[in-house]
Amino acid sequence: MAVMVVLGARLYAQNQHEILGQSLNPNVITTAVPFVSISPDARGGSMGDCGVASEADVYSMHYNPAKYTFMDQKMSIGLGYSPWLRNLVPDMNLAYLAFATKLNKESALGATLRYFNCGNITFVDGNGQNPMDYKPNEWALDVTYSRMLTEYLSGAVAGRFILSNLTGNYDAESGAGWSVAADVAVYYKRPVEWFSDMDADFSWGVCINNIGSKVSYKFTSLDKDFIPTTLRFGPSLKLELDEYNSLAFMVDVTKLLVPTPPTYYPGTDSLVYGMSDNVSVPVGIIQSFYDAPGYSFNDQGERVGKGSFYEELCEYNIGVGAEYWYNNVFAVRAGYFNETALKGNRKYITLGAALKYNVFGLDVSYLVPVNGTVGTNPLENTLRFNLSYDLK
Repeated sequence: MAVMVVLGARLYAQNQHEILGQSLNPNVITTAVPFVSISPDARGGSMGDCGVASEADVYSMHYNPAKYTFMDQKMSIGLGYSPWLRNLVPDMNLAYLAFATKLNKESALGATLRYFNCGNITFVDGNGQNPMDYKPNEWALDVTYSRMLTEYLSGAVAGRFILSNLTGNYDAESGAGWSVAADVAVYYKRPVEWFSDMDADFSWGVCINNIGSKVSYKFTSLDKDFIPTTLRFGPSLKLELDEYNSLAFMVDVTKLLVPTPPTYYPGTDSLVYGMSDNVSVPVGIIQSFYDAPGYSFNDQGERVGKGSFYEELCEYNIGVGAEYWYNNVFAVRAGYFNETALKGNRKYITLGAALKYNVFGLDVSYLVPVNGTVGTNPLENTLRFNLSYDLK
């Protein structure tokens, strides 16, 4: 934990713009329904948003649904709650309900419901008249089936229905946006004999989330927005220090499989660098690996940038996490998440703890931004809570 804190402090001291040696314009990739990308549980949220290769639990749907077949419990139910923008408004939050059950030794089922409450908003027309109070909301329902493919490898497919109702049909030409999406995931876990004095488990996972249709809120518009299709992969190593103590380390790498906004010549519609982002979903997924423009124009009309390859590397976010358990009853966790300044500049340290009593579990997490800019993360300085109930 001390190493991760020092790492975060060093990254904060070295501002991304200063490292580049020139002032670059951020080129952030935006999508519809970003709430489905929010880590819904306090456990993953306390380990730098890592979870693609961590130990399986009822909240595995978000990170890697293929982990469900490795659950120790016969059945598990989880409930998560995360205040949103707590420092600004009191009525925004993310609620998460999860369920998972082992069908047998080789297969498992999981289902989750995610609800994002956007708080109360007053709508008015173009003349500032006809006020209407409405509480915009978004939700997603997931179902997955996971199965063992070999002794140490499992796979899973998941289906997802997403509904985003942000206007309450106040405008006759707009309404709720919706999408149908799928996840594909694999998970590998096996004991290793890398250490002479302790047992260890090595695992890795790969998951592609939210492969689905675009979203539109306008009935009369042909323009639609991509949903946050995301590639997540990484390894994990768990060490059984002795009969009572265990320690796990993990790394998650994530990338949006969504086209990068191209660069147009200032004041025109002439595309200069990059590729058009008005493409289909399959083309957008493939194109996302090589379409970064690499250059933009500053306020003086001068070209600035480090090239397409550099910007592509900037689109990979890295999270590192650690988890210590004592007697499978009490746990402490820590993590660090890094996103380059060119793609959003989210950099934060996460801390957390867990307590298990019989079949009940409680997880809490806390997020601390380290890039020196207040408001860069809606969860900053916020306590998040999860409850779980396990049926052995």
